[in-house]
Amino acid sequence: MNLHLGNIGQIIQLAIAPVFLLTGVGTNLTVLTNRLARIIDRSRVLEEIVTIQGAEGLTPNMRIELDELYQRSHLINRAITLSSTCALFVCLVIAALFLGDALDLHLDKIIAALFVGAVFALIGSFIFFLREIFVATKTLKRQREHGARYLP
Repeated sequence: MNLHLGNIGQIIQLAIAPVFLLTGVGTNLTVLTNRLARIIDRSRVLEEIVTIQGAEGLTPNMRIELDELYQRSHLINRAITLSSTCALFVCLVIAALFLGDALDLHLDKIIAALFVGAVFALIGSFIFFLREIFVATKTLKRQREHGARYLP
């Protein structure tokens, strides 16, 4: 390996673009994990009612909401998994860019495949995120239509 200061500068410039994508994915993961935390908090409130009062302590609307919360948590978990996969692929792209240029390896096809995989994982993450938002909106609409005004 025979690296010069100019080569290192070029390598770093080459690897900067995927870093911006990685920053966006990190922000997406923050949003997803915050939504998951809210879902878990609300589920715990409803499950505590079941623990204290038994299953009959839940109203029909609460039972439906609990089912919707479980559905939302599964969708968010899938979105988090795909976003994490995207972040991993982007990190591998950055490493491959650096190694390929530094060691004069021809990793162009691997880099392209990893980048396309990262983009598809991000698309999948956004699809699951959008589905979760639809379920959350449906829950809110149902509660409003049925006049559900409970906050245990």
